[in-house]
Formats: sequence, C-alpha cells, structure tokens
Amino acid sequence: MASIYDFSVKDIHGKTVSLDAYKGKALLIVNTASKCGFTPQYKGLEALYKKLHGKGLEILGFPCNQFGAQEPGSEADIESFCEVNYGVTFPLFAKIDVNGDGAAPVYKYLKKAKPGLLNTEAIKWNFTKFLVDREGRVIARYAPNDEPESLAGDIEKIL
Repeated sequence: MASIYDFSVKDIHGKTVSLDAYKGKALLIVNTASKCGFTPQYKGLEALYKKLHGKGLEILGFPCNQFGAQEPGSEADIESFCEVNYGVTFPLFAKIDVNGDGAAPVYKYLKKAKPGLLNTEAIKWNFTKFLVDREGRVIARYAPNDEPESLAGDIEKIL
C-alpha cells in the first residue's frame, strides 16, 4: 500500500468505505473509546470538526477496545454514546485493533509512516491522533493527552 487512499474500512454501520473518498481533504484519524479518561476529547474533536470541516477537514474516529477494555460496547452502543453525550457528527467506523497481529491495515500503515516516541510504532493508548495532509501524507502523530484544540494551528496550516 502506497497511500492512505489505498485502504478500505468498515463504517460504524458495517458498510465498506474506501478512504479514497477523502482525497483532497485533511484527515485527523483518532482511535477512540467511550470509557476512557480521554473520552471528553470527543467534545474538542467535534468542535474542531464544526470549525474546520467546511475548509476541508475530516475527522475519522476508530473505536478500539485494546486499552483497558474501555470500548466494550457494540457499534450501535458506541454510535449512540457519541451522539447523545458529545453530539458527534464526524464519521465513526467499526471497532478495530490498532496494535498486534490483528491490527487494522490502515493503522499498520499510519504507525509505520509516523512512528511515536523513540521510533516505536505501537499505539500507547486511546485518542492517539494522526494528521494526514490533502495529498494523503501522514505528517504528524499526537499523543493521547494532546487536546484537540491544540492541533487547530497545525490543521489550519494544511487546509
């Protein structure tokens, strides 16, 4: 796989979506969880989405249950939780693994393209964020404790 656009993923309803559909957009890709200390970041992510979506930003949320089993629900539970508690309108996808042999291919690609601290590819926790420019290049990786609001400047530079 040469580009983020070469991958297909399942959305929260189980429908296959080609990431090619997001060509020309800036992407913020986030592994999420509903029962995590960082879960309130959904509010900040949604605020970023509302502010910058019209300028070409897409936020893609990938629920993951690999960290402290903090995403135990079904896709329907996750979608309802995000909508009711945080008013999430950005695209959510089916629950995936981001680490290990069963890691989703798109996450294997993201981690290889932009390793973390000390060049480790592993995702350390929920709400790790990857920024992809309009040409599909992975240009930044942010730690779980990086608040969505703090990314606005980096995102605006590539819009």
